[in-house]
Amino acid sequence: MIFLIIEFIDELVFGVGEAAWPLIRNDLHLNYAQIGLALSLPGVIGNIFEPFLFVLGDVWKRRTIILLGGVLFTLSLILTSVSFSFVLLILSFILFNPASGSFVSLSQASLMDSDPVRHEQNMARWTFAGSLGVLFGPLLLGGLITFNLGWRPAYWILASISIVILLAAFKRLPRSQTSSGDFPSPRVYFESLRSAFSALKNWTVLRWLVLLEFSDLMLDILHGFLALYLVDVMRLTPANAAFFLVVYTGIGLIGDFLLIPFLEQVKGLDYLRVSVIVECILLPLFLLSSQLWLKLTLLGFIGLFVVGWYAILKANLFSSMPGQSGTAQALGSISGIVGKLIPLGIGLAAQAYGLQAAMWLLLAGPVALLIGLPRKPIV
Repeated sequence: MIFLIIEFIDELVFGVGEAAWPLIRNDLHLNYAQIGLALSLPGVIGNIFEPFLFVLGDVWKRRTIILLGGVLFTLSLILTSVSFSFVLLILSFILFNPASGSFVSLSQASLMDSDPVRHEQNMARWTFAGSLGVLFGPLLLGGLITFNLGWRPAYWILASISIVILLAAFKRLPRSQTSSGDFPSPRVYFESLRSAFSALKNWTVLRWLVLLEFSDLMLDILHGFLALYLVDVMRLTPANAAFFLVVYTGIGLIGDFLLIPFLEQVKGLDYLRVSVIVECILLPLFLLSSQLWLKLTLLGFIGLFVVGWYAILKANLFSSMPGQSGTAQALGSISGIVGKLIPLGIGLAAQAYGLQAAMWLLLAGPVALLIGLPRKPIV
């Protein structure tokens, strides 16, 4: 449960942040290129440092690394709340990314280690906990907007919640059964790093890493630009955009909840192949439609049919690397260095050609999955 609560606070921060972009943009006078940079650069920097932390989490005190990450996670939220310039804002995001990696990603790895034969089911639970956070994020921000309090108090509230969860983690977080109490010698540590990088030669591992990055186009990257799209293209107010983000996330939350028993009956990859085809149809229809009610309806269906993408793909990555959950997270960070540049590309495209045109780049996600998913079920 403590692992799922940690995922909840991480996605609560995400939900607030993505809904707050129109307010942050207006407050700090940002353009699309700056927003794209803020969504990309911290992730790239974080993904450079995270592999070293994740591999260390396989051979040393994972619990200690998680708790230290939680402390920095909380500090980054406080720094965001007092950011009165673009430079300070992006510095707070740079601190947040490796902190979230240590606090959240290693918690996910520990959850996977707790039951190696039920990766898809536990990833579904993890995704559901995260969806709850993403749902409550815009609700929190929308309530503060209603009382004319803005986005900064939201981050103070997030920091306060994070402190409470961190204290609970100090008390409840179990000790890892797979890592050693002695700090590894340089030889042992670098041998672990070499082993991690050598796993990139495994085509099965590489497949899941690539597909995870492409799937993110329809997940976090779409969510990252969605509030701006609702305000700038669809002409909703920031308050109405935050409300619709709640509805959008709520649809996904229902799907995530239903996915847990669904995966007991149906193979995840069989479902994924069908949903990818559906998304290849829905996204162009959404971008081409001009009626507000139709766009919102199609967007709701888009949110429904991406349910399970992350959980199923990530579960297959863990299953392809048994007993190496920290290393699997490390490889995800390495591949994420490229993936984290995508929001910058979309931001630059939006700055040059408009956000409506830039959103067509998201179609590369379902198309890549359509091509890259294995044709036969993997046992």
